[in-house]
Amino acid sequence: MGTASSPPSLSPSRRAWLRFRRNRLGYWSLRIFATLVLISLCAELLCNDRPLIVRYQGQTYFPILRDYPETAFGGDFATPTDYHDPFIKQRLRADGNWALRTLNPYGPDTLNYFSREPSPSAPNSENWLGTDDRGRDLLAQLLYGFRISVLFGLALTVTGVLLGVVTGAIQGFFGGRTDLAFQRFIEIWGSMPELYLLIIFSALFAPSVALLLILLSLFGWMGLSDYVRAEFLRNRQLDYVKAARALGVGNGQIIWRHILPNSLTPVVTFLPFRMSAAILALTSLDFLGLGVPPGTPSLGELLSQGKNNIDAWWISLSTFGVLVVTLLLLTFMGDALRDALDPRQAAQ
Repeated sequence: MGTASSPPSLSPSRRAWLRFRRNRLGYWSLRIFATLVLISLCAELLCNDRPLIVRYQGQTYFPILRDYPETAFGGDFATPTDYHDPFIKQRLRADGNWALRTLNPYGPDTLNYFSREPSPSAPNSENWLGTDDRGRDLLAQLLYGFRISVLFGLALTVTGVLLGVVTGAIQGFFGGRTDLAFQRFIEIWGSMPELYLLIIFSALFAPSVALLLILLSLFGWMGLSDYVRAEFLRNRQLDYVKAARALGVGNGQIIWRHILPNSLTPVVTFLPFRMSAAILALTSLDFLGLGVPPGTPSLGELLSQGKNNIDAWWISLSTFGVLVVTLLLLTFMGDALRDALDPRQAAQ
């Protein structure tokens, strides 16, 4: 009589992934968020005032890749072509010529000079979500603004995780005076008025995404540092660390190969919530005029426009909807990650 074969054992990461997939809300939030990010990364192929391909008088042009002068399409001036100009449109439709345009033929900084309604205009067949108070297409603004917010949040999350893990690992592993000195430094550094510093630096330097990233990174690592410190303080007392020390393994190798892999649960759980906070921080600063340079697509700047144009309900409503959906998806993903990595569910 044969014995039944035992089921194959799964790695801890595989079991965590299966628990994450069982959380339908978090799993589908991840898929939807990844789809939205992928769409925003292809924004130039979806929302652009330049055609993808132009066939004119037997020659093929790729305006999305380079500028062409107006004279190339029968115009009188050597300036970059305005593909919304009625004269250029007529030339591209005549004599077998054609132009393959994007799904939404407006970019984030395209001014619709030929709109039949004053700006801001309500949603219509030309501008599906309407225009802002400068005449720019709102759909393009939201798509490009979402991409900037997500990429900024991701960059700020990465820098915060790196700084938080390094400082927390040093504190928790060495302890003693090193831990005490770092804790006093964090208390002093965390008490500095971050908003006032941003106002001062925005007055001294030209606004830029890089400057904003550096300033926010200086303060965004302290929350994660406390979690990593606590994990290292706990794990350094366990038997596998003592065994590694007895075998003569160096401190760096113990930190990197032994303690850190067993202390990553709070780090991974921290990521979606940190990204949500980064997106909210950028939106808030843009709303106050302290964020990205003027002219850059921004959700916060659109919210500010909505406040200044109460009658243009489509500006604030669509921007608020994008922001709420983004933060909800990240929150659901964070909750699912926290449950999947919960050690109390490791046996499930």
